[in-house]
Amino acid sequence: MATVYDNYEMTIGIECHVQLATATKLFSGADNDARDKEPNTAISPIDFGLPGMLPVLNYEAVRLAVRAGKALNAEIANISRFDRKHYFYPDLPKGYQISQMYQPIILAGHIDAPLLDGSSVRVRIHHAHLEEDAGKLTHVGTHSLVDLNRAGTPLIEVVSEPDIHSAAGAKAFAVELHRLMTYAGVTLGNLYHGNMRFDVNISVAKKGATELGTRAEVKNLNSFRSVEKAAEYEFKRQIDLLEKGTAIVQETRGWDEASNKTVSQRSKEDAQDYRYMPDPDIPPIVLSAEEIAAIQAEVPALPSTYREAWQPLALDSSVVDALLAKQSYAVLILTIQENAGDDIARRVAHWFASAVSQSNEDNAVVASNVAPEGYIELAQMVADKKLSSTAAKEVFVELLIIDKSPLAIAEEKNLLQVSDEGELVAIVQAVLDDPASVQSVADIKAGQDKAIGFLVGQVMKRSAGKANPSLVQTIIRDIINKEG
Repeated sequence: MATVYDNYEMTIGIECHVQLATATKLFSGADNDARDKEPNTAISPIDFGLPGMLPVLNYEAVRLAVRAGKALNAEIANISRFDRKHYFYPDLPKGYQISQMYQPIILAGHIDAPLLDGSSVRVRIHHAHLEEDAGKLTHVGTHSLVDLNRAGTPLIEVVSEPDIHSAAGAKAFAVELHRLMTYAGVTLGNLYHGNMRFDVNISVAKKGATELGTRAEVKNLNSFRSVEKAAEYEFKRQIDLLEKGTAIVQETRGWDEASNKTVSQRSKEDAQDYRYMPDPDIPPIVLSAEEIAAIQAEVPALPSTYREAWQPLALDSSVVDALLAKQSYAVLILTIQENAGDDIARRVAHWFASAVSQSNEDNAVVASNVAPEGYIELAQMVADKKLSSTAAKEVFVELLIIDKSPLAIAEEKNLLQVSDEGELVAIVQAVLDDPASVQSVADIKAGQDKAIGFLVGQVMKRSAGKANPSLVQTIIRDIINKEG
């Protein structure tokens, strides 16, 4: 049934801060990994902004930004520069943030984000720039504590065009951007620790309107679910206000995970005066075409490469998503496909997809514990009817954590399937000669094919579950047919 919300369209643009996976900070030699560290211990005099301290650009951050540019299908600027963005906040000791306002390192690009229905949304990238992070404030009662461990952390800020028109599209973009940045080796991608943070800018307008509505920015979202849910909530909140005749206020809002609502944080003018000025202490970044090409040649296969290679496998989109959720899984399945063919790869892909869906971040499957040959051998054992599909899954779970051959594991667990026809004929004949089977045999002869299930079950019972069920069915039919 149509509702008032059907008369409106949402428009979303996303800005994402991506923490670069460097060993040290953007302009100092301090440790870039602040996880679980005591406040104000991963710092240097440069991060404190002490007088006389001069920043020195970390070239590794530049290299990772160039890699990110390839993942974003973007051009890299041959010359980019740093600017000072002035604002005053307790966790910004210099009184300005070093960023790239006018000449960013990554220019226009695009991302094709797959949707659940098999289609995709193309989101243009306006640019992405290098910048340092600020510190962190912790509010305790009437006091605020300053931790500068994150001050100077190297980031790229990826800025999209407002090309997204659904909450599902916003989530898909966030997921694909995360995959691209992690596959390219740009970031560790740990959302819990803030390696990627999404700012969602959303506005609504009547369908067919020529102008966008007033936008609200939902800041610092650190999960894909939050991106989707915040967009859904804002869409309805803004429409409800407009339907009441209330104007939308341009503002910054936060996301309350507990209540699944956005909350107002501060109003935002159309243009804030940060008094940008070129940073006089940092020379421009100058990159030749040859240098850019050499850096980007190091980028490994990206998600689109795997999707294209897996098309002959005819995998469900949910299976593909599960495999792409961890780069090592994707690498492994593609290696198996290249070495053992599509059928073997398809079987192993489904095993891994099932394992992913049953795991979580704390006890996630570690695919690198076993070489591809082990998975290939296991899949071939199923194809050769040496293992049932159920038994193979049990062996698969062991393979993930034990470096043994599938055959050895199957033998230890007594899972090998009996496919010796002579042995099975004897078991089947014994079942057919049992008085308890007389009615089932008669039913089968009368055309009631479902009755064969009872006989197969009796054979499986006598063989301790080791008989090959499909071969058992064939033998049963052959014997009954010969008896007439």
